[in-house]
Order: sequence, then structure tokens, then C-alpha cells
Amino acid sequence: MDGSAGAAAPYEQLRTQIAEAARAGRLPVGYKLPTVRGLAEELGLAANTVAKAYRALEGDGVIETRGRNGTFVAAAGDSAAREAAAAAQAYAERARRLGLSFEEAMAAALDGLRARYGK
Repeated sequence: MDGSAGAAAPYEQLRTQIAEAARAGRLPVGYKLPTVRGLAEELGLAANTVAKAYRALEGDGVIETRGRNGTFVAAAGDSAAREAAAAAQAYAERARRLGLSFEEAMAAALDGLRARYGK
């Protein structure tokens, strides 16, 4: 975890790391994740921080909780792509309603992506 000034919140860093590892296949579908308490202890984080990251990941469809059986990496590749496509479509519709040209809408989207991804 990066604790430097300007770094994302710890739960967001954890969420990003797990999501990227799952999407890249470093955490394969069906992989059982550590318990909230276990991962919190391993990383030196508060249990609530890990629980918040797990809730966000579950909401994103990256992981799934199976009751007392544990938390597992879900088959999220297709759902993530579908959700991104739906968000892009909603953005395109909104930009058009605002009267933006294709070029203006594209520039705004790229600015947002660059800001988020730091590129």
C-alpha cells in the first residue's frame, strides 16, 4: 500500500490491485481470497478497510461471497466489459444531448481517462 501524500485511499488501492490481478489472470476465476480479517492482518490494515474493498469488488462483479464458504474471484471479464460498454453508451448519449460534437465528446472522455489513469 502506498501511504504517500496524494495516494489513493488504502481500500481503493486494495480494490484496484485485486481487480487488476483478477482481470489479468494472476488471480484465476474461482480463487479463494483470504478472509477480511486475515488479509487485514497480513497487510497491516483495518478490517473495515479490507471489508470496504471487498464490498466494492463484489459490487463490480469481480468477486463473489459464498456465505461461510468464503470469497472467490468471479468470472467478471464479460460483465466488466458489458458494464464499460453501457457506461460508454450512456456517456455518448449525454454528450450528444449536451450538443457536443464528436471531437469535443472524445476530448472530454480522453481527458477524464487520462486524469483517472494518470497518463
